[in-house]
Amino acid sequence: MPNMLEKTLGSHSSCCCSIDKTPINLRKKRDDLYIKNREELTSHGYKKGREAAINILEHTLYALDPYIATKRLISLHGEILTVGHLHFDLSQRGNIYVLGGGKATFAIAKALEEILGKRIVESLIVVKNGQDGILEKINIRKAAHPIPDKEGLDAAKEIKIIAEKARDNDIVFCAITGGSSALMPLPASDITLEGKRQINKVLLASGATIREINAVRKHLSAIKGGRLALSIFPAEIINLTVSDVIEDPLDYITDPTVPDTSTFSDAIHVLEKYDLWDKFPESAIHYLQNATLEMETPKNFGEFEPKVHSFILIKSRVVCEAAAEKAGEQGFKPLILSTALEGESREVGIVFAGIAKEIVRNNRPLPPPCAIIACGETTVRIDNEYGQGGPNQEFALSAASQITPYDKVTVAAIDTDGTDGPTDIAGGLTDSSTISRAQTNNLDVFKHLHEHDASTVLLSTGDAIVTGPTGTNVNDLKMVLIGDI
Repeated sequence: MPNMLEKTLGSHSSCCCSIDKTPINLRKKRDDLYIKNREELTSHGYKKGREAAINILEHTLYALDPYIATKRLISLHGEILTVGHLHFDLSQRGNIYVLGGGKATFAIAKALEEILGKRIVESLIVVKNGQDGILEKINIRKAAHPIPDKEGLDAAKEIKIIAEKARDNDIVFCAITGGSSALMPLPASDITLEGKRQINKVLLASGATIREINAVRKHLSAIKGGRLALSIFPAEIINLTVSDVIEDPLDYITDPTVPDTSTFSDAIHVLEKYDLWDKFPESAIHYLQNATLEMETPKNFGEFEPKVHSFILIKSRVVCEAAAEKAGEQGFKPLILSTALEGESREVGIVFAGIAKEIVRNNRPLPPPCAIIACGETTVRIDNEYGQGGPNQEFALSAASQITPYDKVTVAAIDTDGTDGPTDIAGGLTDSSTISRAQTNNLDVFKHLHEHDASTVLLSTGDAIVTGPTGTNVNDLKMVLIGDI
């Protein structure tokens, strides 16, 4: 299997793209690990499986580094700027701007700063609170995620102001990545910040998919759904992003600067499907119900269409491919079950446990040692205010509840950005010992699962994965390792 750093780049623009994939030595040092509590995670349970799982997670996160991908895509030689298949003579161009927001945006901005330096005239990116690192040329604001705050609102307003300064012959790099909806909140019409906060809370607890959530958010925003691009034109836009959405649809991963495929009807359907009308603020309901054709998001950019070039630096499927690569290196025959995994996390965990049981009992769909791998975006539907957790923690704990008799089965699940749900935990690493240790600590696992309080259990058992911000944000990774029985 090819090295994953040779498979991370994807692109889209008005013409066919060809990207230089020459290897570049930009990896972090191997002692600079993502998982901060490795010793705790491997101090109990099936240690061989746990160590292998952590090695796979580390390798996968390295393969998802947007800084590396950006440096591979963009280069500057004299006055010639190369971005994939595009070439710009900067001596003939105007100003260069850098704008954006999201959980993988800092790494992209860092690479752009190193490449372009003083050529960047004006800039602003919004990153999540807790993001480490300093940029010298690109301005940074920090804001809250997943529930927006005033800092994010102020930054979004400033981004729009800078966007409106761009003129014909200028170049605007837009580094918009997962998390930007919360980090760049600029509500439409009379919707307030508090209303926007309420909308996000309701949507995140509804069990809706990320596409459904974004269909609503795009239609309640002044900059999402392609509207920021309208502020930037007639300047040229270069979108740099990574995909945290199944199948990599551009208008769901860098939606402020590409045409929108969703409609007001789609947004209204989501509210009806999940019975959310009574939970939304009156201002948002009024806005949706009174929408006109003129208020719809742009479905194309007309004459400016050729001026938008979009590059997916890391596609969503790379999560699975990188994990499979490392699993194979460690002696586990990999099976990528799906790169489009969806569903209720608790139920998906039970399904994965069932597959593990079939492998142990009947060597199907393949004999051990093996790794069952999937990536995607599972969800958690919360009907009441309960405890702390996230879809990956809930998956790992739910699967653990079903595999207690099997001592060579290891379950791992992480959100690749390092924060699973509203917590500071990246995910969970469990095995057959997890439930017994929880019981020793007087924890009722099934009660905690019912109350969506997986964090309490995983922290108690030493099975919570802690990374801090990883600098990337691609699909969630879920896997089960079955050792040699």
